[in-house]
Amino acid sequence: MDFSIRAANLDDCKDIARMIMVSGHVRAHLETDGFSKNPFFHGIIAEVPEQHRTREGHTKIGYALYFYSYSSWKGRSIYMEDLYVMPEFRGKGVGKALMSKVAQLALAAGCHQLNFTVLDWNKPSMDFYLSQGCFDVTSSLGYHCMRCEGEALEHLAQL
Repeated sequence: MDFSIRAANLDDCKDIARMIMVSGHVRAHLETDGFSKNPFFHGIIAEVPEQHRTREGHTKIGYALYFYSYSSWKGRSIYMEDLYVMPEFRGKGVGKALMSKVAQLALAAGCHQLNFTVLDWNKPSMDFYLSQGCFDVTSSLGYHCMRCEGEALEHLAQL
C-alpha cells in the first residue's frame, strides 16, 4: 500500500482532532500546544495519495504524537503519547511505519528508550508492540501509572 510519513503541521490539527474524535475546543489546544514557539508535543502524519483516500475524502489516515522526556535512570527518552491508524488502513504497515519513525526520531535525539502506554483491553496493539521487541514494564519493574488532575492538582499546588 502506498503511503508516506511526514512531520505534522498546523494545518493537520483538524485531521488529528477528527481521528482523536475530539471537539473544536480540544483542537484549539492541539494547535496551541503542538505548533507554538515552544511546543508541548510533536506529531507525525501518515498520508495516502488522493487515489487511496477514504470514502469521506480523507488522505490523512494516521498519526503519532510524542514528546521528549528524561529518565533519571536511563537519560534521554521519548514518550509516544498516541499512535492511531484509521480502522480501514490497519494491518497494512502504517502503524509500524509511524512507530518506526518515532524510534528514528528518538535515536537521532540521543534517546535511550521509547516509552508509551497501551490500554489493557487492546490485545491486538499489545501483541503488535510485543512482536516489535517492546516489553511490559508493569510486570517487570512494578510501575504504576499515576495521575493527579482537577481539584487534586490544584490542592497539590497549594501545599
